[in-house]
Amino acid sequence: MIGSFLLVAYFSSLAIAVFHIGRKGKRNGLCRLISGHLPLLKQPKPIHRILHDISQKYGPVVTLKFGFRTVIIVSSPAAVEECFTKNDITLANRPPFLNGKVLNYNFTTLAAAPYGDHWRNLRRLTAIEVFSASRLNTFASIRREEVKNLLRKIHKICGDGSAVIELRTMLLDLNFNVMMRMVAGKKYYGEDVDGLEESKRFKDMMHEFSECTRVTNLGDLFPILQCIDYDGFKNRMTQLGKRMDAFWQGLIDEHRVDKSRNTMVSHLLALQESEPEYYTDEIIKGIILMMLVAGTKTSALSLEWAFSNLLNNPRALKKAVDEVDTQVGHGRLADEPDFANLHYIQCIIHENLRLCPPAPLLVPHVASERCTLGGYDIPSGAMVLVNAWSIHRNPDVWDDPLSFKPERFENGKGEPYRLLPFGLGRRGCPGEAMAFRVINLVMSQLLQCFEFSTVHGEEVDMTETAATLMLKITPLHLVCKARPNTHNLFA
Repeated sequence: MIGSFLLVAYFSSLAIAVFHIGRKGKRNGLCRLISGHLPLLKQPKPIHRILHDISQKYGPVVTLKFGFRTVIIVSSPAAVEECFTKNDITLANRPPFLNGKVLNYNFTTLAAAPYGDHWRNLRRLTAIEVFSASRLNTFASIRREEVKNLLRKIHKICGDGSAVIELRTMLLDLNFNVMMRMVAGKKYYGEDVDGLEESKRFKDMMHEFSECTRVTNLGDLFPILQCIDYDGFKNRMTQLGKRMDAFWQGLIDEHRVDKSRNTMVSHLLALQESEPEYYTDEIIKGIILMMLVAGTKTSALSLEWAFSNLLNNPRALKKAVDEVDTQVGHGRLADEPDFANLHYIQCIIHENLRLCPPAPLLVPHVASERCTLGGYDIPSGAMVLVNAWSIHRNPDVWDDPLSFKPERFENGKGEPYRLLPFGLGRRGCPGEAMAFRVINLVMSQLLQCFEFSTVHGEEVDMTETAATLMLKITPLHLVCKARPNTHNLFA
């Protein structure tokens, strides 16, 4: 989801700050004054759960101090509605984190840019040229091909019997290939990659990006430390930014030589010819970065959580399989036009996003001026964090909120401020339609082609890690067996 990697950087910085400022035996009055509420985050549980506990005790709008930053925690639909209606423009900015400057082209990408004319132009551009229904339809064949490759891979592992597979890695490879083929016509994961050396460079670069955004400099919390390069981290991030920039530039230069490709880069270069002063190479590279970083891991993790929930709820799993068999049949693979008839699978997807949102805390917003929220004064410059996970599990909002019940969405999603896995308002995720297409296609075809069960009949462990993204602490391993006629479906 757009900008989710900013969250990783931010909360990883909190962990470092807690370690260095709140160590046992080292906290005196001055340290407590400087660190604020950071020591609260030392608990061995995910941050969204810690903030949920705080909100349960003190209310739906809570003010905390993380270092020198004022942070407002929001955890009720009423307060969220205030954020994204009367305060939507006031809260439309992002915090000025280091990686927004170094890795996001000096705050010029859609995820990191401050609200204003430039951001509005980027939003319009991505809505029309990247995530519009017509543009997504153009790349439908890529999604079909990559999902079919996934089916063949699983079928090969299973053979004529059953096998235990680990789903997360396969789903991540799938999403990276789908996105990269859309962006630049390249495939870097699995078999038949486009150049082994180039593939390795890309994988190493994306892995380093993931590792780099787990940590940020303490200057994001303590401005007095912004001039200090703790452990050489700023230099490593700068060097990574240069390598990524060179890689994206190489893709753009290739498209200038070969103009026959049908990719996002080729469409953006066509716009550059008509408006070169705005559609610069830097803008195009920022869009490439946004699509690859924000739209891959979150969709893969959502699918892993969905199958985990289905395995722990066999009745829902059977109902989903029966729906695919009834609405699609056994003569062809489910496709995107079928989604409108797969109502129960839509309910499963929404219920999974409610119970296991990939980004349990929405990307931080920053107040550009003083405003009010829930009757409280919010100072200019304060960060506002919406705890979607807390709202999704609130018994005052949802009936039996801890249970997996797809049926609760049979009459639609209901009020928007109760379910917000993609954010809301001006800074809501523009890639929502793309994510739903991928998740729907993968889920419906996997259910159509394979039987799934838990290993040794044991319930799937649903414990999540303390990372910012909602990540299962144990990757999902499941028993997979091809259904009758599966081979003919994708032969």
